[in-house]
Amino acid sequence: QSKVRDFFNTFSFDEVYITAAKVGGILANNSLRADFIYENLVITTNILKASFDTNVQKVLYLGSSCMFPRETSQPISENSILTGRLEPTNEPYAIAKIAGSKLCESFNLQYQTDFRTIVPTNAYGPNDNFDLNSGHVIPNLIQKFHNAKSKNLPNVEVWGSGNALREFLYVDDLAKACVFFMSQKKEDFYKFLHKNNQLINIGTGDLISIRKLANIIKRVIEFKGEIIFDNTKPDGMPVKCLDNKIAKKMGWNASTKLEDGIIRTYEFYINEDIYKKTKEIINFE
Repeated sequence: QSKVRDFFNTFSFDEVYITAAKVGGILANNSLRADFIYENLVITTNILKASFDTNVQKVLYLGSSCMFPRETSQPISENSILTGRLEPTNEPYAIAKIAGSKLCESFNLQYQTDFRTIVPTNAYGPNDNFDLNSGHVIPNLIQKFHNAKSKNLPNVEVWGSGNALREFLYVDDLAKACVFFMSQKKEDFYKFLHKNNQLINIGTGDLISIRKLANIIKRVIEFKGEIIFDNTKPDGMPVKCLDNKIAKKMGWNASTKLEDGIIRTYEFYINEDIYKKTKEIINFE
């Protein structure tokens, strides 16, 4: 915490975007439960406290669709937060993200700060994490299908029944959303929000089954084998789609079609030069 505070004291920030997080798919969330809750709590508390102590004018905090209850009406309204039990496989991560959003809200209510929370649906795109053990579903499937095609394997195994329904947001659309919502005047940003529920969902409103998603990725990569769904593995939440009425009222909409985004993501993945350059440019020391 002291190092974060020193960093904020050294550089004078007008705005802070908290997009940093320890994230992963079902396997990583379920097996690294302590790491997921602890690291995400520490990231958020250290940055928000440093922002407050150094009088940062505006903060944007990225929540997660995992914050909402497993059993809730679809599409998921911002008002459903804390109304039911969470999905067990990612509960530690969800609790950390809920705590972050409530910390923003509590600073606003007690100190009249301008700490904003948006809740994006599942994001994907270039610079994603393609690791099979820790990546989310789209980069994970891209890796699996590419490996199977390269090795001329007869099939690709996909976790779960394939029936779970999900919503996906291309990373460039999410980046534009961050800038869009930070550019709103304070009174305009909060006018649609309840004072004790200061969230705005960021999604496309388009649901797709994991089965259909896998077939799109198979087609993009031109894999000729079969897809096998492993029903012994968890599906996670049966349906997860965010209600984005408030975002639309404020004038924001996603613009990238899912298949177009997957094509761009795969082009990034197979271009080793871009990948190496990106690894050199991004230095998190």
